[in-house]
Amino acid sequence: MQKWIGLLMGCKKNLSSLTTKKVDAAVAVKASTYRKNMKISEQGLDLIKTFEGLELEAYRCAAGVWTIGYGHTKGVERGMKIDANTANEMLAEELIEYEGYINKHVTASLEQHQFDAMVSWVYNLGGGNLQASTLLKVLNAEDYDGVPAQLMRWNKAGGKVLEGLTRRRQAEADMFSNGN
Repeated sequence: MQKWIGLLMGCKKNLSSLTTKKVDAAVAVKASTYRKNMKISEQGLDLIKTFEGLELEAYRCAAGVWTIGYGHTKGVERGMKIDANTANEMLAEELIEYEGYINKHVTASLEQHQFDAMVSWVYNLGGGNLQASTLLKVLNAEDYDGVPAQLMRWNKAGGKVLEGLTRRRQAEADMFSNGN
């Protein structure tokens, strides 16, 4: 009996020494672990494909980066050509990385349409921009109403507002808010 009382008292002491930050960190780890297997839906995939477009020959995007397929940029060189099947395979392979950024860094609970919108955003802008963004801070604070405005801020390439990026950000904001 004394052994159990000692264990309980030790637990109580350990619990009382936890700070709010430690509890928040534990919750974040739990939320991140919960989403480890979250994958983009067909609706999210369609959003990415619609805005990236399918290009079977390498081209320079608005930011001056060599691109091919559905926005694929890694290892792309001038003159490179692929077929539609290869473009789909490249996208599927890359999405694992971009889903991972959301699963790892977003601690707030997400519905599927919110996850899809965020994967589309990070696919277009990259994990580094996500990690450094006010968007991530707003989302992790569970300010879901503030997320669409944060998404809309990212509509520039080379310092210029681009109509296509503005349309994409609006589509992502709409998907995040209501799944449309």
